[in-house]
Amino acid sequence: MNDWVKGRVIGKKAWNDRLFSLQIDAPLAEFKAGQYAKVALDIGEDRVGRPYSLVNAPDQRPLEIYFNEVPEGPLTPRLSDLVIGDDLWVTAKASGVFTLENVVPRRHLWLLATGTALGVYLSILRTPEPWQRFERIVLAHGVRNADELAYGETIAELQAAHGGQFCFLPALSREQRPDALTGRLTTLLANGELEAKAGVAITAEDSHLMLCGNSEMIKEVRAQLEARGLRRHRRQEPGHYTTEQYH
Repeated sequence: MNDWVKGRVIGKKAWNDRLFSLQIDAPLAEFKAGQYAKVALDIGEDRVGRPYSLVNAPDQRPLEIYFNEVPEGPLTPRLSDLVIGDDLWVTAKASGVFTLENVVPRRHLWLLATGTALGVYLSILRTPEPWQRFERIVLAHGVRNADELAYGETIAELQAAHGGQFCFLPALSREQRPDALTGRLTTLLANGELEAKAGVAITAEDSHLMLCGNSEMIKEVRAQLEARGLRRHRRQEPGHYTTEQYH
């Protein structure tokens, strides 16, 4: 059973008519970058909660979540209707093992995201650890349209702070833009465009990949990686990629 603490919305951003970020003041216990918390509202007689990755780093407050409104969903339309000052519930402790503790030290770290899965990587990249552990970090973010490319200022700050150590690769599947790749991440990985643009090859010797987002993307990327001889990371058997588990 979840232990809930009361939170309050203190900031909100609508990236488009479907994508939202909420900043929340709540007494969440100490957490690790890459973990998630459940956020809930009381709807009728039920408390309806869902897990959301935290976008803020562990030493940053307020808490922040990034989500896509599902029109027929029980929770997200109500979350997107919240305004500053409204109350909501947050689990007292964060959960999850999608953290750098479960990433094997190698030269290159690849972070593959679709949609709102971008948020979990921003939490990780706002901490010193990845920059200390890896020579090169590639963040690939796949969305359908350009108006879904959120957190541009945050990504620009990371680029300015880390220069050639950091490579950001946006990919659009339904339109074209000069500063973005065209196609789904799975296609761009299969045809070599992703690695060519990054200037870094994905190899068993040098690479660890983190995969978060659409379940079909994760399934297809896993198949491609395993065809190359890369295997899933397990505690008893160190591997080459990790996936988020709460979806």
